[in-house]
Amino acid sequence: MTEETDLRDFDRSLNAIQARFSGGLSPAALPLAMADWLMHLSSQPGRQLALGRQLGAGWAALTRQILGLPTETLTPAPGDHRFTDPGWQYGPAAIAMQAFLRAEHFWDKATTNTPGVAKVSERIVNFAARQVMDMLAPSNIPALNPEVRSKTLVSYGDNLREGARHFIEDLRVLGGSAAQPLPMQPGTDVALTPGAVVFRNSLIELLQYSPATETVRPEPILIVPAWIMKYYILDLSPHNSMVRYLVAQGFTVFCISWRNPDASMRDVELDDYRRLGVMAALDAIKAICGDTKIHATGYCLGGTLLAIAAAAMARDRDERLATITLLAAQTDFTEAGELQLFINESQLAYLEDVMWEQGYLDSSQMAGAFQMLRANDLIWSHLVRRYYLGEDDHPNDMMSWNMDATRLPYRMHKQYLRRLFLNDDLAEGRYEVEGRKISLADIHAPFFVIGTETDHIAPWRSVYKLQLYNAGDFTFVLTSGGHNAGVVSEPGHPNRHFCVMRRKPGDLHVPPDEWQSHAACTQGSWWPGWVEWLHTHAGPKINPPQQGAPAAGYPITGPAPGTYVLQR
Repeated sequence: MTEETDLRDFDRSLNAIQARFSGGLSPAALPLAMADWLMHLSSQPGRQLALGRQLGAGWAALTRQILGLPTETLTPAPGDHRFTDPGWQYGPAAIAMQAFLRAEHFWDKATTNTPGVAKVSERIVNFAARQVMDMLAPSNIPALNPEVRSKTLVSYGDNLREGARHFIEDLRVLGGSAAQPLPMQPGTDVALTPGAVVFRNSLIELLQYSPATETVRPEPILIVPAWIMKYYILDLSPHNSMVRYLVAQGFTVFCISWRNPDASMRDVELDDYRRLGVMAALDAIKAICGDTKIHATGYCLGGTLLAIAAAAMARDRDERLATITLLAAQTDFTEAGELQLFINESQLAYLEDVMWEQGYLDSSQMAGAFQMLRANDLIWSHLVRRYYLGEDDHPNDMMSWNMDATRLPYRMHKQYLRRLFLNDDLAEGRYEVEGRKISLADIHAPFFVIGTETDHIAPWRSVYKLQLYNAGDFTFVLTSGGHNAGVVSEPGHPNRHFCVMRRKPGDLHVPPDEWQSHAACTQGSWWPGWVEWLHTHAGPKINPPQQGAPAAGYPITGPAPGTYVLQR
């Protein structure tokens, strides 16, 4: 048994070494998917003929364009900003763009809807084809990119010299010889809402924010952020801080700040995040604010964790929650978006070996997967602007926060990926807390659920599915923006809109494809509507509670934003 364990450990170490060169992606996943696709495509000559005809028609159209004859041209997909420069409409650049768009269209069709191919294989092959096409885009070639050519001529090559300097700087950071500082520091530039740390354990600091009004609602708000990033996405600059906004509306606000794990926390479990995180925070809030109920708010993974905690509380007859707000948080993972590309048995086994070696998943190992989901914006367009156009980065508060990533403990992340993402145990009633199963159907507190239109992490249709598992009072809001920008959508932000509809207990289910035709849509921020909803579930205003409760074991240990948020 010892020899077998040693050999298994050897395999894990080998995979961990390989992961340094593969970006944490399993080297077996793509070949297996490619084999599935190729074997089925090779046995379908009719489909091959149809693809050949499409390819021939594309080349014929491109030839007519080269000869100056009238022909149909393709336009970039909505949201593709690589070819917005007017120079792409003329000369060799126009031909290069059309050749690329036709090739992109061909490979998208070739790698989708092939009968017999497993859906997971099809997604992987199509994703791989998109990555290759994004890399080969003419916008990435300086000699073809009219914007780069024009700037090079105007600046006499200064843009390329500046880009070379940026490249050397980035190599130093990548090589570890220079640290990459945060452009905006928590407590100095962001996370500025006044408050105090009123509780600390091995996993969280609990922040209680200072009141901004003479009276407050008796029910406090607890914010449970995701632990994959720092909490202050909800307390960025003063003008777009959700925490500051809630305090100004007359609420006592508490927020969890998660510790950034290291190798010593390798065996911390998913249930530890519930027990030492959500439940410990609820106990502290009860000691500080008394027996009043609590408005619980969870963002992303924090919302999933909050749903688990709420279901366990409902099972155990714990009635401390007044309402539950979920911000871009999934409870059903069968339609979990493009992240499913990285969640299969091959990938998870490989990722588990990587985490086993380190004791955690490093933020840099997560960043690659997230960047590839939006390679045009987050990789190639960024490289063009930084290296070819020579432009400096000017990060805003959200971009700076995005650089401030955290690690994930080995055991917790393994359990999260397998039990929730891969097996969907929570939605299907198999998830256990303290040895007993829980059900989302048991939760009786009203839900206020936010989905965002362009979310790649938690697609809104996936978020919407919670109401299939809970028949209670359910208000769903679909807001413009993505996973982060759709949530950080403060009043006064331009070009924002949202749609909202309430489903009361006993109402029939409205399918997601029909939902928007029934919902009420409004321009502006969804925050005021949420606050109004919270007020309808609140009692008469009272004097603000004290900060902390020293007599009950919750003394103030320092000012917000605390110390855990500063860990890198």
